[in-house]
Amino acid sequence: MDLTELADRLAIAETLALYCRGIDRCEPEQLAAAFTPDALIDYGDGARPVAEVIPGLMAGLGAMRLTQHNISNTVMRITGDAARAETNCVALHLIPAPEGEIELPDTELVVGGRYLDRLAKREGRWLIAERLYVMDWNRSVPATMALEGGLLGGLRRRGARGTDDPSAAWWAGG
Repeated sequence: MDLTELADRLAIAETLALYCRGIDRCEPEQLAAAFTPDALIDYGDGARPVAEVIPGLMAGLGAMRLTQHNISNTVMRITGDAARAETNCVALHLIPAPEGEIELPDTELVVGGRYLDRLAKREGRWLIAERLYVMDWNRSVPATMALEGGLLGGLRRRGARGTDDPSAAWWAGG
């Protein structure tokens, strides 16, 4: 492996991580920046242009209390300015109980799957040109997340969506 391939692999890994950040913080601009403008995305319901997919993702995921997409085990094949990557993903989704159902707990949905990506290097940046999602497994249970008491009592900095997240100020240098 030469230095160019090593740099390309690191750049692809960064693109994949920025996708996860954009989706978990519900930041549509950052999410879109991980894709080519003409990218096609198929999460299992048919391929559609990225510009059509992102608003639906933001609405669906934005209605959840939180999500966290964790990626690992990426296998890449790079040929010039084109690449293919298969990346494992385990994603946590905390779904609020239906409105008016005070007695019901939130739902914790954990989904395991893989992203099959075709990437393109455009203007020096690696971007996702096509994404196919493969779901391998899932688990849905009543949520048990606790935010108070015990070791959790002192943890006051909490993740949020968009600019309400502590990382927004941190990245801005604040």
